[in-house]
Amino acid sequence: MRTPRPGECGIIAGMGKHAKIAAVVVLSGGQDSATCLALAVKKHGADHVAAITFKYGQRHQIETAYAKRLAKRFGVKTHNVVTMDFYRHLTTNALMNDQPIARKKGASCPTTVVEGRNAAFLLAAGVWAKSLGATEIHTGVSQADFSGYPDCRAVFIRAQQRMMRLAMEWPFRIVTPFMRMTKAEEWALADRLGILDVIENETVTCYNGVPGKGCGKCPACKLRNRGLAEFRTLKSAAGKTAARPPSNKQRHSSCPHYTAKQNPIRPYP
Repeated sequence: MRTPRPGECGIIAGMGKHAKIAAVVVLSGGQDSATCLALAVKKHGADHVAAITFKYGQRHQIETAYAKRLAKRFGVKTHNVVTMDFYRHLTTNALMNDQPIARKKGASCPTTVVEGRNAAFLLAAGVWAKSLGATEIHTGVSQADFSGYPDCRAVFIRAQQRMMRLAMEWPFRIVTPFMRMTKAEEWALADRLGILDVIENETVTCYNGVPGKGCGKCPACKLRNRGLAEFRTLKSAAGKTAARPPSNKQRHSSCPHYTAKQNPIRPYP
């Protein structure tokens, strides 16, 4: 292995330099991250987008395989799969261990929560993004349709962005196109992008690791399928190509065309 260059350390040691990358997308292989990748490619072009996928000890490695397929599907050649072995030494949950998916009495989150996962993912993605010269980091988190995960909220994203700017002295911009979108609106967006079939059949959102339509029983599948059914009902009623989400004047969103004014993550003074 070659000697790491300045700015390369830890989990990204040994990675080579890449040119002209504008955005790094956190790509898990699921519906949200796949649509997020499509948006980034639409904005910057596939040659200017990089994807990063994390193997943090999740039970279903099929997610990583589908992430690789999605990167190829959208023409993204710069794809980094990073192993985070340390997570299994720190926490247990239904996504990493053989325990039932449930919300325990008095708990704010279900057993599927992976504590601090988005914070760790975004920080690692930021380290790599800076080494590539990229300032944008795209992630598919949403607080409109979520299970109470604290690291899916806009307030967390704003704090994370500020922390990363201070930690690395780099003008990071964390782009969250679905922060205030429902799943039905996200399906409508995928339809307008022409990737509805890809999102429906070539992603893994299911907590039980079943690709495509999933198991239909876990919370992730129920949320996904309910949104899809709502979208199809609206589309059928409207008799149009898709039921469009609210305009950017109604919702702060970075899709389909991102501008700083539309970005829900406001820089701190």
